[in-house]
Order: sequence, then structure tokens, then C-alpha cells
Amino acid sequence: MALVDIQVPDIGDFDEVAVIELLVKVGDTVKAEQSLITVESDKASMEIPSSGAGVVKELLVKLGDKVKQGVVIARLDSDAAPAEKPAAPAAASAPESKPAPAAAAAPAPAADSSGPVKVLVPDIGDFKDVAVIEVLVKVGDTVKLEQSLVTVESDKASMEIPSNVAGVVKEITVQLGDKINIGDPIAVVQASGAAAPTAAAAPAPAATSDKPDAPAATPAPAPAAGTPAAAPAAAHDPSAPVRTGLPHASPSVRKFARELGVPLEEVKGSGAKGRITAEDVQAFTRAVMSGASQTRAAAAKGGAGSGADSGAALGLIPWPKVDFSKFGPIERKDMSRIKKISGANLHRNWVMIPHVTNHDDADITDLEAFRVSTNKENEKSGVKVTMLAFLIKACVAALRKFPEFNASIDGEQLVYKQYYHIGFAADTPNGLMVPVIKDADKKGIMQISQEMGELAKKARDGKLSPGEMSGASFTISSLGGIGGRYFTPIINAPEVAILGVCRSTMEPVWDGKAFAPRLMLPLSLSWDHRVIDGAAAARFNVYLGQILGDFRRVLL
Repeated sequence: MALVDIQVPDIGDFDEVAVIELLVKVGDTVKAEQSLITVESDKASMEIPSSGAGVVKELLVKLGDKVKQGVVIARLDSDAAPAEKPAAPAAASAPESKPAPAAAAAPAPAADSSGPVKVLVPDIGDFKDVAVIEVLVKVGDTVKLEQSLVTVESDKASMEIPSNVAGVVKEITVQLGDKINIGDPIAVVQASGAAAPTAAAAPAPAATSDKPDAPAATPAPAPAAGTPAAAPAAAHDPSAPVRTGLPHASPSVRKFARELGVPLEEVKGSGAKGRITAEDVQAFTRAVMSGASQTRAAAAKGGAGSGADSGAALGLIPWPKVDFSKFGPIERKDMSRIKKISGANLHRNWVMIPHVTNHDDADITDLEAFRVSTNKENEKSGVKVTMLAFLIKACVAALRKFPEFNASIDGEQLVYKQYYHIGFAADTPNGLMVPVIKDADKKGIMQISQEMGELAKKARDGKLSPGEMSGASFTISSLGGIGGRYFTPIINAPEVAILGVCRSTMEPVWDGKAFAPRLMLPLSLSWDHRVIDGAAAARFNVYLGQILGDFRRVLL
């Protein structure tokens, strides 16, 4: 038995491509030309075959290693001599740090700086009839020099074919599933700027950055005009068995998934033969972000909003699992969609925002008398003025005086909003909803009361639109109609504060000479300590109480 070193053969003008998959392990018996590893650049992926047959005694590379021509990747124990010259897998692009040489074959026609240019398939190695698996542009798109137009695939490699001219795509001459060869036209581009080169360049990235992880110059692939839209991927099941092997996707889609942090092995492909498309990656991301799905990693930790093991990611002990039926009769009901969504948001906000809550009381004796008299005077209008309408106007005045309460965190910056959209929590049969009064600073008490009544009815009927629940810069959660004294409302991110109010009660208050009966409204102000400090919060509550005690201050 002879030991044979298997080297990376000539894979085109590449410089250090990454090993993304090991296809064999020590002890495996391999045949000549059997693939050992898969490598990938930003434009192509390819399998490196064995130049001989035998038993794998040693693998000299691991996932993530960078290899190039001549690097030993494996050592075989073989009684057969290595092939005289290893067959090269598809060489699909040039190195990232230097331009690709002009291909000897498939010359592209010369064109003037503004004429139509046929983009031809360049020399893609010793391959024939490779299939078009993705069309990355559509008619009307503006493309750059070396921007990828289509992705093709053989049984050993997938690669992207770039444009050899910059301009506007006038025609796509191939469709998904077409078989193409060197010299075949794939598109017609109306050239702009410099004339097209006289020979079609081998596929190569446009950028010449020395950084291997530099972002691609082209956006995520988009379906071409006239191609059928990908069917929506089925709902992701984190409990489904993990696929083995490399996900069936093009290099650009894999790079797109890496940038988003998407585990491709969990994405269900909607393309031909189960190929994962960019749309599949986007759909998976949307599903996870909306809470409709989970990755396996999140599911293993309990996931955001999952009652069972949601503390696992924080290093907490597991949630107790109890068979409640042992203790008596039980009934199980699915949580409503609103409770699932709001629960996940509340959990995130409580964990990620450093909450502090100030409690105070406001004397609303005179304001309540004014509200009652206003409702009597406007009985025929059909609009009932509530204390919440006055609270909204009072909060607007306080937000004007203390603008940090009307702000949001964006990275390392604070966004100070110049608008005053006030959300109010509405209790509905399906759960808590938060309609928003837009531009409350520009509306009077009567108009606010009318809008509140309309929005609250929509909320109870389940007819609120997303626009009517978005854009709030501050929120009020009122339990006045129910009862209670104080509570700690959870801030509604990305806001930085929320006001909770409970039922007002008549109490004896010392006026300096004697105790007098006064109607007192409990206030609970929760605030984000990253933005607001205790002194500012105390001043906000005091000022709000002063306004509610004498509403004429709103005019100041």
C-alpha cells in the first residue's frame, strides 16, 4: 500500500478559496474522481475530487481553511498510482485581489460606448451544457462591469456569469433551466461609458478588495422579469430533522444568508430540485422576526416569549414542567395571536430596557368638575369626554418641556421626535391593543375624545389597521375604569417612557390649615434609565401633576 497526497488541482485563477464542506472522513474508501471537499469563493462553489482511489488515512484541512492550487488536502492509502493530471472542477471566477485574465475563447463583439452588446458565456472550464439555475437581473436593470447576470450549475460546481460591460439590460436571452455553453449569448446590454472589452472575461468579482469577507458589489439576487415567482416556503419546523450535506443554494444566496445570520440548513427551498433562493432566505428571516417561526437554536433555548425555557439564554434554571392534571381537572386553550405577539414584545422590552418606575398622585378635583360640566353642556354632540383625553393633552405639554421623554435610542444616538403621537392601551376581548392618536398636539379635547372612541371600538371589533397602531412616541396605560392603586407599566419599545394611571379616589389632603377632600389620581411613570435619569423623571411627574391640577398651564 502506498501513501498518496491529494492536492488541490488547477481550479482557475483563484487565490485561497474557503473550505465549506468535508465530504469524506478518515477511514472512508474513495474512488478516483470522487469529491473530497467543497470550496467556495464569492462567485462560485466547487467540489475538489480525488486524483486516486484508496482509503482516507488523513484529512489535512478543516472547515474554514483557505486552500489554493497545490495544497495537500488529504492522504490516501492506495495501491494505485495517482492520476497523471487531476481533472479540474469548474473554474468559475478570478481571485478577489486581482482581475481575471481574458478568456481565449468566446470573444465578445466589440461595441461603441453606447451601443448594444451581447454578453456571451466565457470560458467556464471543461464543462458542457451547464444549466441556468438563477437569473439575477431583469430587463431594465442597470448593471456594473463584472456584475453577475446568471448562475449556472454542473454536477460538480455552481458559478455566476458576470457581465463584461456596464449598462442597461435590454434583453435576457436565457431562461431558468436552459443549458448553455461557452460562447452562448445570455443577455444584451446597452453599453454606457467605456467600450466593452473585446474578449469575454472569466467570471470574477467586480471588487478588488484584499479582504476576503468584503461585501459583494451586487445586491441579493432578484428574480428576472418573466420568470415564475417562487412559491412561498412552507412554515419552518424547528423540530424537523436537520438536513445533512451542503444546502442546495448558489454562492450568492449562501453569502446573503451568512450576512443575515440565517442557518441555510433550516431553510426550505422553493426552487427547482429544492434549491434555496434569495426569496426563501428573506421569507425565513421575516418569519423568525415576526415570531411566526424559530430557528433550532432559539427553540433549543426556549425562544423569545416561550414559557417553557425562555430563561435558558440568560443562564437561568429551566422553567418547571408540571403535570397539572395530577392535582385536579384542567382545560387547555391556545393563546390568542395577539397575546403571543404582545407577550414576545413585552418579554423583550422588560429584559432589554432598564425600567425604573416613579409613583405619584395628581389632584384632579377641579379638572374632574370641568370634565363633568363639559359633558353636560355637550350632551347632544354624542361625544363623551374622558379623563384620558385630558391626560393625553397634559402629557403632550410635559413632553414639550422634557423632550428626552419623546425620544428613542438608535444605536449610539438619540432620536428626538418633533411630533406627538400618543398611544393608549385598549383592553379588548382578544387582548391588549394600543391605538395611536396622531398629532395630539394639534387637536383639541373634543377631537381627541371622538378619535379615542372610534379607535377603541375598532380595537374591540378587531378592525384596527397596522397604521392605526404604529408611530407612537409615548404611551398611556389607563386602568381607571377597573381599579387598583399603582402598577409598573412596561415600556413599549422603541419608546423610552410610559405612563400608567389607576382609578382616582377621594382622599383627605392637608391644605396647610385643615384636611380637605380632594380627588387624587395615581400616576405610575416607567422610564428607560439609559435615556432618562431619576431627577428628570421626578420633574416630569411633578409638572404633569401641576398641569392636571390646573389645566390652564397647558396654554403656557
